[in-house]
Amino acid sequence: MRIAPSRSRILRGGTAAVAAAALVALGAVPALAADPEPDLGVGTIAPVKGLQPESSFSTPLTFLNKGEAEVPEVWVTYAVSPGLKADETYKNCTYYTVTSHDEMPASNVASCKIGQPLKPGVVYGTAKPVSLKALDSAFRDDLRVTVGVDEPGPGDGGSTEPVPGTGDPLTLVEKGPASDADRTNHPEPYAGADVTAANTADFALTGDERKGKVGAEVTATVKFANKGPARVQGARDRSVTTVDIRIPEGTSVVKPHGFCDAVTRTHYRCGTSQSWVDVNGGESYPFVLRVDKAVGRTTGEVSFTGQERPFDRNAENDTAQIVIDTGKDEDTSGSSGGTGGSSSTGGSGTAGSTGTTGSTGSTGSSGGSAGTGGSTTGGATPQTGGNLAATGSDSTGPLIGMAAAAVAAGGGILWAVRRRSAAHGS
Repeated sequence: MRIAPSRSRILRGGTAAVAAAALVALGAVPALAADPEPDLGVGTIAPVKGLQPESSFSTPLTFLNKGEAEVPEVWVTYAVSPGLKADETYKNCTYYTVTSHDEMPASNVASCKIGQPLKPGVVYGTAKPVSLKALDSAFRDDLRVTVGVDEPGPGDGGSTEPVPGTGDPLTLVEKGPASDADRTNHPEPYAGADVTAANTADFALTGDERKGKVGAEVTATVKFANKGPARVQGARDRSVTTVDIRIPEGTSVVKPHGFCDAVTRTHYRCGTSQSWVDVNGGESYPFVLRVDKAVGRTTGEVSFTGQERPFDRNAENDTAQIVIDTGKDEDTSGSSGGTGGSSSTGGSGTAGSTGTTGSTGSTGSSGGSAGTGGSTTGGATPQTGGNLAATGSDSTGPLIGMAAAAVAAGGGILWAVRRRSAAHGS
């Protein structure tokens, strides 16, 4: 289930506009002779596997000046995903957190000024391996390293206030003249590696229970939550999980949630706003349903589908139910939109859906998209930014239109673009 591309188009458009403006500005001034850009490379970094949460590890870093001139000083930056942090700080480095933005997760960053020259054709390595720590939320994480001659900034995501380190300075030592193999192993001014920990995460579903007479509209909310202890990062342009929702008999969908797509009139699949889910984060999926027929208490099943979850060892909260009390055929006096408690086969958390009141059966907001401004907390609240484009197909024209609208409204992942920009700008 892929995250929708509309925000990617917006971002690409903005990037193109900035680039065009820069070219116009360059064309408006006389061409000046410029020194060639230094050709620097970061050595390939070996992946780290099987860490225990709350344990420390270290990794050596190497750098190569592939140009012909000496580089007087460089900036070395290493950034880790939220399950990791620096275990040792250096006094020539500053430390800050870049917040999640434009479908990019947050990262913990160390930016270090190395005030020593890099001779051409010489391999350099850190005097000591860089020490990092896996947090209790570590699971699928990564390390990214860049080298450049300009001081990096946090980019357009914003960051916390930089804090200087307190330990001995981070320094580089000569390892010897570069061989052909060294040049091959230092192809770009950036490099990255996966860092995985032996951890688990409990994905949980919560259903809802509503009551309404024939003709009334009620809002039933399904919730997905990550109860931890691990934060889970999925594939960069995909929903972190998929929720399968069956609509109760005797009801029909007036308005599905924007992250959900129809498979049939009574079957929907819902994705997530981002490719990751923080601990205590998740999504809420409100559905506005109309009661079409009085069939008593009627249920619709909710379950996970699609992506395998070997890290989730608690199956008791992997399913839930939507329960609608539609009354009996002869019962015409029932409430059109009362509130009710949650219904879940696994007893996962509380429902907390939007209640309805009054004799008309009108509902509150159905919740179109996730909020913005950082990771979410408090169970199954939406993650930051972006909308989902689900992959199901609808059997009716109106539902197809709604699915297309959901796709058009979504936000896309630009991991490759962001990595390139981070490599040269941060």
